[in-house]
This record gives sequence, structure tokens and C-alpha cells, in this order.
Amino acid sequence: MTTDAPLARDSFRRLKPISTPKQMPHVPDRVWSEREWERIQQGYHAQDMDEKWNAFVEGDVLFLHRSWTGRGVYEASFAPIAGGGRKIVSAVVEADTRHYRSPGDEHDQLMLELVISAIVLGEPATELRAALRDLTARLSGKNDAPAGALEHSVVGLRSASPRQASDTDPNSDRTA
Repeated sequence: MTTDAPLARDSFRRLKPISTPKQMPHVPDRVWSEREWERIQQGYHAQDMDEKWNAFVEGDVLFLHRSWTGRGVYEASFAPIAGGGRKIVSAVVEADTRHYRSPGDEHDQLMLELVISAIVLGEPATELRAALRDLTARLSGKNDAPAGALEHSVVGLRSASPRQASDTDPNSDRTA
């Protein structure tokens, strides 16, 4: 675990809150271990233009903002569960289509987990990435979009910056 102070709201320039929050009817079922929650609390700061997301935690709420615009897209409230670990108990997504065009609830549920897993935690998230490709093909009716282009356009990359390099172990103690 890194000893750097967690990222906070003031670690980022020009953050804009979600302007029209919409309660997400479905949230990821995943249970994050205490170690993963500690890593989530460290946040994530996009390092270059290929990275799409910034993340920070206040209390038990994870805020996910687009890195270029600073606009808030997701806010997820975590709570401890019996037996250890944390779950998302509620979440909101930006509903103002001028700022975020959601393809639907299923997409938002998947994207929330994918951004946390692949970007914040640095996991390979192979199954989630495949699910995003399948869902996008089903929603669009097109199966010909290059997988890499799709993922890059919505998820982006994650650098292995010194702050996150020690936190990218794909063999983390993830509990599903």
C-alpha cells in the first residue's frame, strides 16, 4: 500500500458536481475487500489525455469525474458488510444529457464497476471489458466496433504512475 495521502477534491482542478443526479436502480453486486477499499480511498488522478477518469473519496462516497471536463458522472456510496468488505449500497449518475449520455441503467451499472476495477484499482477486468463490448453491441445492433476503440472511448487507459504502480497487482485479494 502506498503511504501517499489520499487524493481529495482539492487535488483536482475545475471539478464540477453532478448537475442532475439520477438514482441508479441497480448497483454492482461486487464485494470489495477492506484492502481494496483502502486502495479505492487513495483515489486516482489521470496522468495524460488517454486517461478518462479521476476518482476521490469523501467519507464513504466515491466520486468519479471525467478527467478532461471535470464533470461528475458517478457517485457511489459504500458501506461495510457483515463478514468484512464493502458494497455499494446506492449510487447516482449524471442525468443531464448535455454532460453525459447514458445508454441505460445496465450500462451505468457495468461502467461504474468497470471504472472502479480497471481504473481505480488497476485490475485487468477482462470479464467486465467483455461485458461492455457485448452490451454495446446489443444496444447498438452493431457488432463491428473495434474492441480497443470502444474501451478507449469510454473507459480510457490507466497509467502505472509511481503513485499507482504498487497498487496494480492483478492478484489482489478480490472477493466476488
